Amino acid sequence: MTTKNPGHRRGPRAFAAAGLLLALALGGCGAGSTGTPDAGSSPSASAAPTAAAASPAASPTAAPAPPSSTPAAPAAPPAGSTSLSRSEPVTLEIPAIGVRSDLLHLGLEENGSLQVPQDDGNGAPASWYNGSPTPGEPGPSVLLGHVNSPNGRGGVFADLRKLTPGAEISVSRADGSTAVFTVDRGALYPKDQFPTLEVYGNTAGPELRLITCDGYDAATGEFDDNYVIYATLKA
Repeated sequence: MTTKNPGHRRGPRAFAAAGLLLALALGGCGAGSTGTPDAGSSPSASAAPTAAAASPAASPTAAPAPPSSTPAAPAAPPAGSTSLSRSEPVTLEIPAIGVRSDLLHLGLEENGSLQVPQDDGNGAPASWYNGSPTPGEPGPSVLLGHVNSPNGRGGVFADLRKLTPGAEISVSRADGSTAVFTVDRGALYPKDQFPTLEVYGNTAGPELRLITCDGYDAATGEFDDNYVIYATLKA
């Protein structure tokens, strides 16, 4: 799997909230795909996938397309807030749901849709969208993961719905540091009503977004929704 660099600034300004929601270029989480969600468009970069309990019949997924946007100045961090310098993520750990995954670094497809992890049938790792801030930098860092796998087992983000406020998410980084986030909330969104600015828009401090597919429809073999976890860097 190749990692593409969209060539735009990846810091807080990269997720400036502007731009239209684009239609998903590839038919997102659905039959024949690998289990990653479609998410609305993401600011000047890309969009992300979704999560939820997977149906055994469900197959892999494709990625959402990002909106074109005009960068906006990032919000000023609150007094006393902390952040980390840029360092790319290496592994993800979510003790509450037994997740430990190496992180791929993925960008955008030529058609502007978000690249998603390729599942060879043994379960794909989660990925970091390389157009978003690195975990710990100001702004929303975006991690994507499949909710299911072609082998019928759950994907890396199959249990995101079980996360409750206060649960911790740790991301080890290339510089040897670890960014620890605390879950604020989870939210379910129909794919045709995905709140792009709420999910990808600039934030005053370092935040994390975990995205996967949800709402499996056995009649169509597609996932109709996205599930998003919002988390904030632990002080």
